[in-house]
Amino acid sequence: MKVLVTGVKGQLGYDVVNELEKRGHTAVGVDIQEMDITNAESVSSVIGEVKPDAVIHCAAWTAVDAAEDNEDKVRLVNAAGTENIAKECKKLGCKMMYISTDYVFDGQGETPWQPDCKDYKPLNIYGKTKLEGELAVSSLLEKYFIVRIAWVFGKNGNNFIKTMLKLSNTHDVLKVVNDQIGTPTYTYDLARLLVDMIETQKYGYYHATNEGGYISWCEFATEIFRQANRSVKVIPVTTAEYGLSKAKRPFNSRLDKSKLVENGFKPLPSWQDALKRYLKEIEY
Repeated sequence: MKVLVTGVKGQLGYDVVNELEKRGHTAVGVDIQEMDITNAESVSSVIGEVKPDAVIHCAAWTAVDAAEDNEDKVRLVNAAGTENIAKECKKLGCKMMYISTDYVFDGQGETPWQPDCKDYKPLNIYGKTKLEGELAVSSLLEKYFIVRIAWVFGKNGNNFIKTMLKLSNTHDVLKVVNDQIGTPTYTYDLARLLVDMIETQKYGYYHATNEGGYISWCEFATEIFRQANRSVKVIPVTTAEYGLSKAKRPFNSRLDKSKLVENGFKPLPSWQDALKRYLKEIEY
């Protein structure tokens, strides 16, 4: 199978290309230099030339706070860019996988979000534009996967773990929020699942994170320092006490993943195990 992967320089795109190649598929990884997704002609030319059997669309504007001041630019990337790709997939009749986020919901309550829930109420520009991308894919295509993920970390790029480890070099005490709840997602594990999915025709909406239960950022930080043998005291604070962030954040990022198993897909390992393997991967 020939698969075009966008955002190859990002955490997820990088791992997806490696996983495809490991399985003997032809992976064509592109980033903005090879294909500007905001430019319909660029998308049409590259996808038309590659003629993939499937597109895994990982590229996105993911800087949540910066998005608040750049709504037009963010919409071009997350909504228009996704629509450009979906239109080309429709022309070719190829599968499309769109990587989305729990930010399409309002993040309230404590009930895990179901993949087929349509009660969308994004809190910020990032969430709004990712939802617009979802709607473009679902309205234009029949052969699509929309996979929502949360709390992502990978080898290639910045993430919460790297930030915590960096801060631990200069701080003995750190304040971390304890009222935003979710589950981390290791891109190496996620890439395996995404390739499992793209090899099938089990289309639709899915949620994917590592297993191991729902936690707060504070609990995540505590486990990072424990596994990395860093003696940092973590003080739990509320989002309101912490302040600072420009964009509203969801309190409830719990994603229900039971649909994966129902459709015969193997769940990801626990986030604790993923963290252990990740720490061995990176030099810190």
